[in-house]
Amino acid sequence: MKVAILCGGRGTRLNEITEFIPKPLVQIGDKPLLWHLMKTYSHYGFKEFVLCLGYKGEMIKDYFLKYPLMVNNFTKSLNSNSFEVHSSDTEDWKITFVDTGLDSLTGERLLNAKKFLENEDIFMVTYGDGLSNVAINELLAFHKRMGKIATITGGHPYSKWGMIQVDDRNIIKAFWQKPVLTDYINVGFMVFNKEVFDYIKGAEIEDVFVELVKRGEIAMFKHDGFFHAMDTYRDYLEFNKMWETEQAPWKIWK
Repeated sequence: MKVAILCGGRGTRLNEITEFIPKPLVQIGDKPLLWHLMKTYSHYGFKEFVLCLGYKGEMIKDYFLKYPLMVNNFTKSLNSNSFEVHSSDTEDWKITFVDTGLDSLTGERLLNAKKFLENEDIFMVTYGDGLSNVAINELLAFHKRMGKIATITGGHPYSKWGMIQVDDRNIIKAFWQKPVLTDYINVGFMVFNKEVFDYIKGAEIEDVFVELVKRGEIAMFKHDGFFHAMDTYRDYLEFNKMWETEQAPWKIWK
């Protein structure tokens, strides 16, 4: 089963870094966010990826073209311009790179990658800027059990601000720094039947959800665990702090 990852946005809220590289290549530790995301799916046995590229997509291509040489010892023959890799510490992933347009919206990106997905009865889609410890196998089983065209994963957002609790005299009783909110948002990690292409007309993929809601053809898989998106420089610092202190909830692989 293939996993399509939407990697084409400009990431303007993280412009300190994304002015120079695409957001999926923002480093967490010594690997890009995209690698961490793909490791999550790979952990559950899903190793075929379709990367929907746009802004600075050539840098994502370049990263994976060079990846076997960057993580292994190798010998280069200058005369024949050939390489001999001396170890096999390389992910066993199959990756299709699709240029889906510099300024395309998410629905357009999926349409432009359709030829690489339409032979799949079921495929998965996610955004290239968020990490989670979603149980992908349970998500897929839920989708099949529900029998709908689409399933999204609903997770809890963090408040960007501290919350205050006061009593009836307006005396502060407690503070919560960036609490997890109780509402659900779409955190990505979506599963689609191929019939979803009958509803994608371009624009944002979220526009498709509105039509699927009307038809009762979309379900939500509840995820009460970790989810966080790489939206701002502060998020970048938080991700790296979690990784450096070995408190990275998304690291479910060994």
